[in-house]
Formats: sequence, structure tokens, C-alpha cells
Amino acid sequence: MPSPERIDNQRLARRAARELASGEVALLGPGMPMLVPGVVPSGPGVTFLSDSGIVGVGHQAPQTTEAQGTSPGPGGSLLSTVELAALARAGYSTAAVLQPAQVSADGGFCHWTSEATPGLLPPGPAVEMAANAGRIVFMLPHTTTDGQPNIVPQCTLPIDGTVTRGVIVTDIGVLIIEQAGLTLTEVAPGWRSDDVISLTGASVSVATGLKEMEFSLDDMRPVNKVFSSGLEAVRDMPDGSTVMIDGFAGPGGMPHYLMVALRDHGARGLTMISNTAGIARIIGFGTPPGYQAIDHSILIENGQIRKAVASYPVSPSPARPSAFELAWQRGEVEIEVVPQGTLAERLRAGGAGVAAFYTPTGAGTLLTEGKETRMIDGREYVLETALHADYCLIRGYKADTMGNVVYKGTSRNFNAVMAPAAQITVIEVDEIVGPGELDPEAIVTPGVYVDRVVQRPSDFSPYE
Repeated sequence: MPSPERIDNQRLARRAARELASGEVALLGPGMPMLVPGVVPSGPGVTFLSDSGIVGVGHQAPQTTEAQGTSPGPGGSLLSTVELAALARAGYSTAAVLQPAQVSADGGFCHWTSEATPGLLPPGPAVEMAANAGRIVFMLPHTTTDGQPNIVPQCTLPIDGTVTRGVIVTDIGVLIIEQAGLTLTEVAPGWRSDDVISLTGASVSVATGLKEMEFSLDDMRPVNKVFSSGLEAVRDMPDGSTVMIDGFAGPGGMPHYLMVALRDHGARGLTMISNTAGIARIIGFGTPPGYQAIDHSILIENGQIRKAVASYPVSPSPARPSAFELAWQRGEVEIEVVPQGTLAERLRAGGAGVAAFYTPTGAGTLLTEGKETRMIDGREYVLETALHADYCLIRGYKADTMGNVVYKGTSRNFNAVMAPAAQITVIEVDEIVGPGELDPEAIVTPGVYVDRVVQRPSDFSPYE
């Protein structure tokens, strides 16, 4: 008796997409996974990242093969390979969709690119994606063209990685990878569990609630990142949080509106990471005569800051001490002084999943006393650890509803490097536009890193 018909690649892609949820960031390996964005409803439901560096959403991402993924659609942006790997390492990708040539019962897999190049074995992005994504969705034919099983007890091909949590979607069924082995949970229309098991090389148990594969994606809904006000965007910040706030001396790139919102919210015991700790207010860079700039000082004067990690925490003029300097003299706050370049790199490392790095900056000075050092090529280097935060308050020029951001002039300074290093990133902009209204080439901070977008009111003044 002939076997039932296998599902085609479009339905295979739709079933794989059902493993993803609105708001997720999914990495796409080359090959069959590149079909998935084309079957997902348009709108900011799932963000897809291809190994070519294209960030897209739904139908706005590459739809058929990697070779066609040459440009992002509306709402998409572009990343370098370095940025893509950093995003994966830092845990921003909640899932990865890969096409293996072989999968074993214990989660080991060989990527199709390795099988296709015997002796060279280039896995491409598969190793990085599998090692860092929250969970793995495998897409592949259940058998080879000559009928041999692709799901086996142990891989006979070189292993490119092992996953402990994953789903295998094939053209005849769906299997779950668990510690106890493989479980068949769904079968393609017209197929029976015995039919699938007979074509599977590894031992498989059958789920009690075995059902037929479904392909509907009606449950996916757009994700809205726009908040009605600054206060709404920071209202859930608890006492004791670590918060990054941009501040590069002058008022141009600071999130004044969000700082006022945080002051009004009143969270206390905060650790603030910023290049400065409120010197624009006393130095007056770019401030109109007769006014004072709104800066970090309003939080310090309100008794909300417990500690600052900064490069310029005090005024360059002893005659005009900053609010932070006065609070430090009174013993009300702590300070960790960090050289500006080291601060930027610690932030970058935090957003790139790098735990620590060696730098020559500060070696042999008071700033690095008590830190681990190492001689490399005859020069002393200091070990510095990455910086992370619970929240990040930054300033952009324009953003779309998906959180993609462009900056104006030099205002990106610490804004762009802070955005990836926080659990919740809130950005304040002058204008919010729809997906596709920003040039992908101009986007500096992709929406992957931005959780909340707030528009600064037109009548708000950054000065008092």
C-alpha cells in the first residue's frame, strides 16, 4: 500500500512557524528556514534574522532562499555578521530555525551545509545559532531521497551541535526532543503513527494526545512597542534597579522627558550607569542663557540614586560642584569611576554576550587596583567585566512602531551602545513613524533591542 502524500515545503514552513509566538526573535539558518518569514502574517509579530544580517518581520523578510535575501522589506534593518553573532550570544534570540541533514535521538545534529561539503564541513551560522538560541526548531525531510531516515539513533555525519530542547518538523510529522528521547506529537494529514515510526531510524514514543498537523497562523498578532507617555514606560521600574541613562555632557542626546518621568515615578535605591552624572546642569553646554538643562541631577536631588558608574561624575570646576558631587561629599551615594572608552566597551560587551575582556587602559593606576591583570605581548592588560542593566533610558531622533531607531548628529554617543545591554530598553524620540518609513541603511539601533518607544511631547522643554 503506497504511503500517503507528504506535505509540501510551504505547509512545512507554516507548521514550523507555529512554534513561534508574537514578539519573538527567531534566527534563520540558510535553506528551508528562509521560507518561514514568507508564510507568517505581515506585521510586527515575529522578528526574523537571517545569517546574511537582514532583520525582517513576517512577509517583510526574505521569503524563499537565502540568495534572495538581499534587502529587507518595510520595517526591516541590516546587521553586520559581528552584530548578528553578538545578538545571538546575548540571548536576544528566543528561537532558531535550522535545516539539519541529520538529527539524533539525543539532539545531536549535522547541518545540511556540512553534509553537502564532505571533508570541508562548513556549518555556517548553525553552530552559533544552536548554541545561543532559547530553543531550536528543526525543518527537514523525514527521509533522504533514497528513503534512508534523517532522524537516527546517533548521527553518522559530523555533529555541528547538540540541543537539549527542540522540535523536529518534517514532511510527515512533528517530534519533540526530550531528555528521555523522541516523542511523536503530530502526524501529517493521512498519516498514522506507525507509518512515521517505520520511516524513523531512532526509537520514538507516541504522545497520548497524538493529533494531525495544523497549519493555521491566525493566532499571531502585531506587537505594539509605543507607550502613551514616559511615565507609563517607566512605571514598572522597581526600587533597587540598575538603569542606564545616556548623558554625554551636553543636553542634545539625553532622554530629558524620560528622566522627568523617572523622577515623577520615584523609584529609589537606583544604580545609574552613565558617562556623566549630571554636569550639563552646571556647565551649560548648549543651554540657552537663563536656563538650566534637565539632566541626571534631578534624580540625584530627588534622592533616587544610590550609586553611579560613570566617567565624568563631577564638575570640572571646584567652584561649581554638581549635585552628585555634593551628595557624595555628604556620604549619600557611591561612585565607580570608569575610563570613557572602557565604559563604552563594558557596555558593548554586556549587549554582546561577552562576560569580560582585557584592555590596557588604566593598567598601573588607581582605577584598576584589585583587578586581575595579564601580560600580553609584553604589555600589561586589565580584566574588565561587562555591564548590564535592568532598564535603559535613551534618546533617539526618530523611531518606527517596531522600535527601529535613527539618531541625529553626534547624539548617538552612548545611546546606541547602551540599548542592547539592558533587559528593558526605553527610547524617547521626536517622531514615531510606521514600518517602512525609515531607511534600513539609516537604522542604527534595530528594534530587536528596543522594548518601548515614547514620543517626546512637542511642548516639552529640556530646560528649566
